[in-house]
Amino acid sequence: MAEEQTVVIPRVKLGSQGLEVSKLGFGCMGLSGMYNAPLSEEVGISIIKEALNRGITFFDTADVYGPHTNEILVGKALKQLPRDKIQLATKCGVVLKSLDFRGASISGNPEYVRACCEASLKRLDVEYIDLYYQHRIDTSVPIEETMGELKKLVEEGKIKYIGLSEASPDTIRRAHAVHPITAVQMEWSLWTRDIEPEIVPLCRELGIAVVAYSPLGRGFFGGKAVVESLPAETLLKTHPRFTAENVEKNKVFYTRIGNLAKKHGCSPAQLALAWVLNQGDDVVPIPGTTKIRNLVDNIGALRIKLTKDELKEISDAVPIDEVAGVRSYNFSHTFKFADTPLPKNA
Repeated sequence: MAEEQTVVIPRVKLGSQGLEVSKLGFGCMGLSGMYNAPLSEEVGISIIKEALNRGITFFDTADVYGPHTNEILVGKALKQLPRDKIQLATKCGVVLKSLDFRGASISGNPEYVRACCEASLKRLDVEYIDLYYQHRIDTSVPIEETMGELKKLVEEGKIKYIGLSEASPDTIRRAHAVHPITAVQMEWSLWTRDIEPEIVPLCRELGIAVVAYSPLGRGFFGGKAVVESLPAETLLKTHPRFTAENVEKNKVFYTRIGNLAKKHGCSPAQLALAWVLNQGDDVVPIPGTTKIRNLVDNIGALRIKLTKDELKEISDAVPIDEVAGVRSYNFSHTFKFADTPLPKNA
């Protein structure tokens, strides 16, 4: 344990627009439930403060987490440090019909985007948001219209930088032409690599960073559903890759990563996270956790440096075409289905 506590979290440039963040971020969603029972506000704040104390300064939330309660929690926790020492990311665009994201709709309507931003500023109790994402892409609204409003919010000082999440290559390119995109947030882990052929090269061409969400496969490579049983309240029980039949098929990947982890003297979770961390300086994963011991474990992954051959060996242990189940509850809301219509005057 003492060795992990000495890990210094490096700083990296997030994109090419000037934002600098800790190389490892913290995804706050789980603190308000979703994958586990919601934590008390006191416990949630204590975990965020522990992350801060250990050098994580990049925190990710969204208006729909809770809904709304996660932003309030994060806002309270981050009062501990001067505002300019924190990089705060939140999101807009998902319109919930229930608390489990099923049947959620997407809105990129400019008026809706502005209203969401104003509400997030109040809940977070801050004067500006460092990185503001469109959470999912509204395929009924030209991306130029959504970006036009986000650009105004930048000009007004309410947000500093703009991001997109689960955006298609065409959408990224067209959005970037309206105002530079700083980061694209995408699911990226050992068992989710569909962004590698096209999204990652495009982002590097345009100077856009990749923020990797669910870098531990929604906890799978940390042992969730393999070593630890799933919590009674978790949404993961209905996730395609966590159904009883598919988990049984997917367990082999956890075993293989566990065997490789022994060679590297680390935990399976650390190796899986190190694999993402070693994809490039322009890649920042944002694992979340509700346990201090997992936070410490995640930070320890920064010690692990992998060669190209080692990265390939780890990748080969999880052949993507052998993974059972698609990667999302709402696969239609992923980047593969995220093109938007052209503006009427185009």
